[in-house]
Amino acid sequence: VQLVESGGGSVQAGGSLRLSCTTSGFVFDTYAIAWFRQAPGKKRELVARINFGGSTNYADSVKGRFTISRDSAKNTVYMQMNSLKPEDTAVYYCAAGPRELDYNYWGQGTQVTVSS
Repeated sequence: VQLVESGGGSVQAGGSLRLSCTTSGFVFDTYAIAWFRQAPGKKRELVARINFGGSTNYADSVKGRFTISRDSAKNTVYMQMNSLKPEDTAVYYCAAGPRELDYNYWGQGTQVTVSS
């Protein structure tokens, strides 16, 4: 099983990034996928999740700014991040599991840095 994140980088506040999580080794359409983030000195935070039916859920801190989506043809999950704020700075991880909130596969993370 592999989950590979990409798309991180450095942007100014107000900018946008799109993260990708390309997966392999499991039946993509039967797994729930989520994005987490962890900033230095802080606990890991669930940012957004999407189940195999396409239903989504977001942390209050990103609602209206981030959008999670999945492409079954590419076994890939995306997270479009708009109106980025310095407090969004963190390492972002994607995770997959057989049911929501039960994630047993993780990617290596991608750094997002937002400057003011």
